[in-house]
Amino acid sequence: MTIGTDAPRRTRIQQEKRELILEAALEVFSTNGFRGSTIDQIAEAAGMSKPNLLYYFRRKEDIHETLMQRLLDTWLAPLRELDDIGDPLTELRSYIRRKLEMARDFPRESRLFANEILQGAPRIMPLLAGELKTLVDEKAAVIKGWMRAGKIAKTDPWHLIFSIWATTQHYADFDVQVRAVLGPNRGGDGRFEDAARFLEQLFLDGLKPKG
Repeated sequence: MTIGTDAPRRTRIQQEKRELILEAALEVFSTNGFRGSTIDQIAEAAGMSKPNLLYYFRRKEDIHETLMQRLLDTWLAPLRELDDIGDPLTELRSYIRRKLEMARDFPRESRLFANEILQGAPRIMPLLAGELKTLVDEKAAVIKGWMRAGKIAKTDPWHLIFSIWATTQHYADFDVQVRAVLGPNRGGDGRFEDAARFLEQLFLDGLKPKG
């Protein structure tokens, strides 16, 4: 899924056109899902003709694949930064906050990923079972090491990671619901800081060593 080192270099204009297409496709895919999106819709959103778009991407699948690879690279960056030699609670606090920042800053990307998962991940299963699983297993081992050292309470590290994903991405995927329920006084930008403080208390208090 990655571009080989022997791929021809693109000109600045070609790269700008590709970025324009990918930005338009992100909006279309995150709104309509993969199945509900067409090349014509993406071309219209990008402000170019369909033949012009097909010069840069031959298929809808190629555009979607590029977006999903970028998304996973961005999405997994905070988890990659979880440092085994750092203080566990500080590392996990930073991870929770980074995930909430991403929910705030990349809501369309989150919806794109959620749509793909709800369809059974037919186009990204190799990434999930490969790159994602390898990284999660690696970081679960780091968390288990902290537990063995008595630095945090014992729990299931995989489900801890899943729970952080679920609670932080909720603020992207269900943003309309969150804002509606919180109302105008609590549903502004400050809702992310409120969420961060709550999730820190929820997770970190529960992970503090007992006794």
